[in-house]
Amino acid sequence: MVDLAFEEPFKVRQKIREEKYKRPTAGLCRGYAQGNLVILPKSLAYDFLLFAHRNPKPCPILEVTDVGEKELKTIAENSDITTDIPKYRIYKKGELEGEYLNIKDYWREDFVSFVLGCSFTFESALLDEGIHIRHIENKSNVAMYKTNIQCKTAGVFSGPMVVSMRPIHVDNIVKTIQITSKYPKVHGAPVHIGNPSLIGIEDIYNPDFGDPVEIKENEVPIFWACGVTPQAVAMNVKPEIMITHAPGYMFITDVKNNQLSEL
Repeated sequence: MVDLAFEEPFKVRQKIREEKYKRPTAGLCRGYAQGNLVILPKSLAYDFLLFAHRNPKPCPILEVTDVGEKELKTIAENSDITTDIPKYRIYKKGELEGEYLNIKDYWREDFVSFVLGCSFTFESALLDEGIHIRHIENKSNVAMYKTNIQCKTAGVFSGPMVVSMRPIHVDNIVKTIQITSKYPKVHGAPVHIGNPSLIGIEDIYNPDFGDPVEIKENEVPIFWACGVTPQAVAMNVKPEIMITHAPGYMFITDVKNNQLSEL
């Protein structure tokens, strides 16, 4: 089997489109950016665009499509947003209606798609520096949590920030902050280091999304803003419909990580 860690993005998207790959995408296509997905009706698109603008840590925009457009023309030529993610979620009035391998039957011509930067992107840079990423080593999903950090309201959208967590050895904390700070378009520097209860997380081994991971001796939990935030917002404000990726099942772009580095 081809090692998908070093495969070209368009080839992996094809496997996903053909439903030959159905797992989380952490560790795939190293060196290329991954993205979170939000699809909304045109009537809500401006409010969400404003929400993302006011909350760039959890919602850094990589691309916004024209109304009804399925191809991500800037970040992934010949892509199809209805098929090229391994697992989708559909929320209706704030309730999770279901998870799907594609959303072809649910597509509407008034939909606008937003792709937001994902922290899976900077994991390649961490791995290149020898920093261990536990969920990749475990072949599991990253742990994600709702917090008590409130996003800035925009139009109808408001709600809590979601964060992703990676345990980092104490010797690598400074290096980890330095590396991730170079990538503000994929969440950038951490929003919190250490005691999870200070940001409203009572049980670190019971994430709201994804899978729990062990925090070993001499490791510290580090938290980054997460593009699953819009899903928590959807649960809070209950829009008519919002389609997203399933947490950890991302859209793989043709954008190289170094194109997103700003330092």
